Amino acid sequence: PYIHKRVTASHLVAWKDDMSVGVESIDNDHKKLLELINDLQRAVHYHMGESFERKALRELVDYTKYHFEREEGMMESAGFPGFAEHKKTHEAMVAKVKELCEQYNENRDVTINRLAEYLKSWLVHHIRGEDQKYAPYLQKIGAR
Repeated sequence: PYIHKRVTASHLVAWKDDMSVGVESIDNDHKKLLELINDLQRAVHYHMGESFERKALRELVDYTKYHFEREEGMMESAGFPGFAEHKKTHEAMVAKVKELCEQYNENRDVTINRLAEYLKSWLVHHIRGEDQKYAPYLQKIGAR
């Protein structure tokens, strides 16, 4: 059980304090996104089947779009000077996920691992990197 738990945990991603942007609603969104990524990772790791994978993937994609809209609205309201560039990173990610989802429809077994790993890696790096740049602007206007 111990080894199994360690192997499984290596596929999952946990919230760490260095991911915080200091805005509760955005941090909560990010925590929710990590939870949804972990759901997808579990579906893949435990071979739960296509219907569970599709459900986990759909929830993750839908929530990501919701989060991006909210985050972009807050950045724009705060006058974040890097808003346009940041929005482009979101658009590029959505385009890549769309491409991977199309590949998933064609060859589920090969693509699902790449898709799950891409989402996990992208989100963690994005939160720790790009999202930290707008944090002071949102904090300055008292965003919650």
